Amino acid sequence: MASDEGPAIQDAYPDHLAHCYGCGRLNEHGYRLRTRWEGDEAVTRFTPSPVATSFPGFVYGGLLASILDCHGTAVAASGLYRAEGREIDLDTAPVHRCVTGTLTVRFERPTPLGPELEVRGAVDSISGRKVYVVSRVVVDGAVTVRAEMIAVDVPEGLVAPG
Repeated sequence: MASDEGPAIQDAYPDHLAHCYGCGRLNEHGYRLRTRWEGDEAVTRFTPSPVATSFPGFVYGGLLASILDCHGTAVAASGLYRAEGREIDLDTAPVHRCVTGTLTVRFERPTPLGPELEVRGAVDSISGRKVYVVSRVVVDGAVTVRAEMIAVDVPEGLVAPG
């Protein structure tokens, strides 16, 4: 089980890049996802509110895609640091922050609304600025959604403030 304590990947995002609806710690109206590494996988836990209903008792697919999106870019950015053998560091170049290039989501079964969702992901490979990430949503031990992402490392000029 992943720890829900200690710093999350999103805690290391620079303030000017911490307003994302899904993962921005400075967005008081967003999900504020928090992703932490557990070995070679990163884990996010999230419990959708009842407003995230599609059919009664099930989670809206757009919400599932959005949490896979934000989880994947966190995995990608921190995966770049890991590949360089360093901790997330905002003071030493390059500073990594990724955006979504492509996101393919496969809904394998309905995701029940109510239980905590566990999103697990890993870096599949890195090629230049592209990071290939695979993720899945797990509810009560069952995989309900799978995703593949190509995340792109944002150029340094866009990551630095001002």
